[in-house]
Amino acid sequence: MTSSLPQALREHLPTGQLKRAFIVERASIDEEARTVKLAFASETPVNRGWFTEVLDLSRKSMRTGRLTAGANLLCDHDTRDVVAVVESVEIGSDKVARAVVRFGRSVRAEEVFRDVIDGIRVNVSVGYIIHEAILEGTKDGSDTYRVTDWEPFELSLVSVPADATVGVGRSLPAELPAVPSLPSLPLVTPSSTENRAMTTPATTPAGTPAPTIETTAQRNHAAEISKIAAAMPGGAELAMRSIQAGHTVEQFQAEAIRTLSNKPVPTADIGLTPKETRRFSMVRALNALANPGDVTARNAAAFEFECSNATATKLGKTSRGILIPFEVQKRDMVVGTAAAGGNLVGTDLMAGDFITILRDAMVLNTLGARFLSGLVGNIAIPKQTGSGSAYWVAEGQAPDESSAAIGQVAMSPKTVGAFTDISRKLLLQSSIDVESFVSSDLAMVLGLAIQRAAIAGGSVANEPSGILAKIAASVLGGANGGAPDWDSVVDLETAVSVANADVGTLAYLTNAKVRGKLKKTFVDGPGTGERVWQKGSEPLNGYRAAVTNGVPSNLTKGTGTNLSALIFGNFADLVIAMWGGLDLMVDPYTHSTTGTVRVTALQDVDVGVRNIESFATMEDAATV
Repeated sequence: MTSSLPQALREHLPTGQLKRAFIVERASIDEEARTVKLAFASETPVNRGWFTEVLDLSRKSMRTGRLTAGANLLCDHDTRDVVAVVESVEIGSDKVARAVVRFGRSVRAEEVFRDVIDGIRVNVSVGYIIHEAILEGTKDGSDTYRVTDWEPFELSLVSVPADATVGVGRSLPAELPAVPSLPSLPLVTPSSTENRAMTTPATTPAGTPAPTIETTAQRNHAAEISKIAAAMPGGAELAMRSIQAGHTVEQFQAEAIRTLSNKPVPTADIGLTPKETRRFSMVRALNALANPGDVTARNAAAFEFECSNATATKLGKTSRGILIPFEVQKRDMVVGTAAAGGNLVGTDLMAGDFITILRDAMVLNTLGARFLSGLVGNIAIPKQTGSGSAYWVAEGQAPDESSAAIGQVAMSPKTVGAFTDISRKLLLQSSIDVESFVSSDLAMVLGLAIQRAAIAGGSVANEPSGILAKIAASVLGGANGGAPDWDSVVDLETAVSVANADVGTLAYLTNAKVRGKLKKTFVDGPGTGERVWQKGSEPLNGYRAAVTNGVPSNLTKGTGTNLSALIFGNFADLVIAMWGGLDLMVDPYTHSTTGTVRVTALQDVDVGVRNIESFATMEDAATV
């Protein structure tokens, strides 16, 4: 026997087809947990033509670093076709290597998972690298080599195995970076039936072992990402992408909130076509509600009521009036475009759908607050509540394993109502600009109500808790309040910085009274010429500042009254969630003598703050 890779093995490896058969162990499928146990290697000898290969199945021979660091289960070795993530690897007493994989919830992953359950996809392939082998013996002129150092790095379900009699092709896809190996040892790719070509890796000096890629940090990140993704809608697929990309927990959290912001999961859409979306008339529906005895009006709004019933079924709620489908709330009503209503009127209107108008009604939109719209069901946004630990270690020693503490910001629907008055005659119009006018007016009144809750909500029952309710005052003006000044501004910024939260879209938020006070307040005392609130778009110490009377000016403290709030922070950590389906109710009686109809809009909303350390507040600012 020899202790290095024999020359004969190095010469014949390029011409051999490395493949071995294993099938999915169907008894080990857990449909609820979406996990499957796969066998991917054993010590069964395989005849390679010029030699016989035996994979040594022991903990010291099989490197598990790549698999346990969050390797993926692919389809046909396609790195873009990710369907599951490897959760654990073990070598059984029967000398068979097995991995437990957890399938994602994407359409593609669900399709493959069902095929595995139904026994349609049964062939498993493993990609691997040989680092060392020894000549174990010779029989009948054929050498037998035992591979004593090998590294699996990827598992695949293959529809057409490289060899139907053995089922599994082990390979390194050409698109992956080469890993250092022994001299002249090629990395063998899948056979021709798997449409791959061979590549030759970089080499290291003879006898130099290839470096292991397993690290504590990688294991921690993969485990933590999988843990927090489990409670997220659509989190499994996102977690697999992040683990594959080598993201940290913080990067995964940022990607999770971006995904939720851009593409709510699951959707509240009811499947309207673009033509049906344009056909829906909010004004026609309101007119029918305002005239319940008018058969003509009810018949004219039959389509709108049908859509309302479908929306109610999708959301699992009962409408108090009529539910506006989420597709309709997202539609553009632009007179310049014929397909969107441009042929109906001759005047130009501002572009924008109901959701956009609703957001634009809030100054929070300009500060970078996150909006999640069209939601169905409760959601939980991941957050990190504690960090891992770093260690100084001696040469050759590994650091202790540590992990971050993971929490969630849970959000569930809370209903907000706002009303606006519209004349009866206006509801009889079919013009597209009337439709836009009604939408804009409803969005404005709802936006102001939601914004007030996001800032100062929580004082009454069934109201979301806003920033001021979630975060204790960081800067104090005095026992009875105090005038805001330059020190107040600096102290607010310092409070956020000390918490290591001074990143993202930092800005100030206050009301008109505080702005007026700071415009009159000098930085270094009366007569210095430089005031706290300067002219320009970023008037407060280089940061943006927004003003809204949604920031309260009627707070009390001690004997102080009519006190105001001043907020500084990273507004990207403020999340406003809106559940699909705007519920409209009509009251034709309260102002019947004036021919006015009162329209009440109901919207399910909640407010969350991902990290309270991202904000600092002063809640006792005296402005008089």
